[in-house]
Amino acid sequence: MISCDKLAALYDRLLDTYGPQRWWPAESAFEVIVGAVLTQNTSWKNVEKAITGLKDAGPLELGRIVALPRDELAELIKSSGFFNVKAQRLQNLCGWLHSQGGLDAVAQWDTGRLRQALLSINGVGPETADDILLYAFERPVFVIDTYTRRLLNRLGLIRGREDYETLRQMFECCLAPDHRLYNEYHALIVRHAKEKCTHHNQCRHCAVEAPIPL
Repeated sequence: MISCDKLAALYDRLLDTYGPQRWWPAESAFEVIVGAVLTQNTSWKNVEKAITGLKDAGPLELGRIVALPRDELAELIKSSGFFNVKAQRLQNLCGWLHSQGGLDAVAQWDTGRLRQALLSINGVGPETADDILLYAFERPVFVIDTYTRRLLNRLGLIRGREDYETLRQMFECCLAPDHRLYNEYHALIVRHAKEKCTHHNQCRHCAVEAPIPL
């Protein structure tokens, strides 16, 4: 079982090193949802290009994404990679949201019901669902991604074989159920993943990855 004290210490260390991140970079909850699908297996820079392409072609709205011919949608998001698959996944998700009355309607659902519904949509896995829950609907659900696993493993806080749900529940058991805290913690981990080691005394990368004392 992960040490809750070390998990809290890691958050403090990340915050001291990088400062508040105020992330996810999006203009609306729906843009977060689109980005959560497009960011699968690609960099955020590629996602930004795809979202810009969508916006240049017309308003970024639920009904428009549902109505777009799939091949046209795929072309607009080409920079995100796997664009044909992502176009289908995005329309699966948007079609479901539209059928339920839109974002405002499903925002009234409790977190457990909403998470299960999202996971039932073809192309929406746990990480994508939790990105949507945390960043679009502001629910206290912790997102586990490759960056999180890598950092925890390097610090010896996990064995490295834990499944997604085990790690998510570890965070949620150790931390107060506050979506703002989860948002900042996950954003800081993503920020750290972008930092390169400078091999200098003031290297921020090394400062974060130094052993955490008991």
